[in-house]
Amino acid sequence: MTSSSKSQTVPPVPSNAASAIHRLRVLTVNTHKGFTAFNRRFILPELREAVRSTSADLVFLQEVVGEHDSHSSRYIEWPTTSQYEFLADSMWSDFAYGRNAVYPDGHHGNALLSKYPIREYRNLDVSITGPERRGLLHCILDVPGHAEVHAICVHLSLLESHRQLQLQLLCQLLESLPDHAPVIIAGDFNDWQLQGNATLARRDYLHEAFERHHGRPAKTYPARFPLLRLDRIYLRNASSHDPKILGNKPWTHLSDHLPLAVEVHL
Repeated sequence: MTSSSKSQTVPPVPSNAASAIHRLRVLTVNTHKGFTAFNRRFILPELREAVRSTSADLVFLQEVVGEHDSHSSRYIEWPTTSQYEFLADSMWSDFAYGRNAVYPDGHHGNALLSKYPIREYRNLDVSITGPERRGLLHCILDVPGHAEVHAICVHLSLLESHRQLQLQLLCQLLESLPDHAPVIIAGDFNDWQLQGNATLARRDYLHEAFERHHGRPAKTYPARFPLLRLDRIYLRNASSHDPKILGNKPWTHLSDHLPLAVEVHL
């Protein structure tokens, strides 16, 4: 596993007087680069309002655009900042971005928005071969009352053989982390046959939130008529509570994936 960018460290904010936090509201959403399904309409401003309405503490984003020169000149509502900064706005004080796909007009990747300081982050390149570029955005958070909390934003390949190799790299990353540290893994696993879920289920230190509460991962794709179980939230050293598929309007019109939300107890 190689890093596509250098590890970046942000000085921690002193929190000696802060009360311990034991509950985090988590949201994961594939933003589809700010467009509706089939790229019919640019709706990033509407998506921002919907994301803000969840009051999530941590937001895991996939397919979020860092920059795109031609789109910025074509769409009047295209933000002057990156899409992840635009989504963070004044509600999430910290954010991290992992650039995965690079093309002549710009780039996109994964991002994390956090209400708590991001002490350190790195984007791990887990691309296998071919044009698909994939990454694991690994962030270490300063959450009051905890030495460290790890958040990993995931977007895996469309090919089963590639996904299995990428899951091995994810497991290597997990095994390198402190044994007792809470870990939240969320994103688009593209695992419609559930073989990847079976691979992760063999790690008894992990559980998937929707599988634990409802017996199977959530159906999230396509957003208007979800049939495939692509998006996941896995936890280590933490418990999941009240997992929800955000399957009503406006969410069904804001991406080709439905978002997932869960309350995580540390």
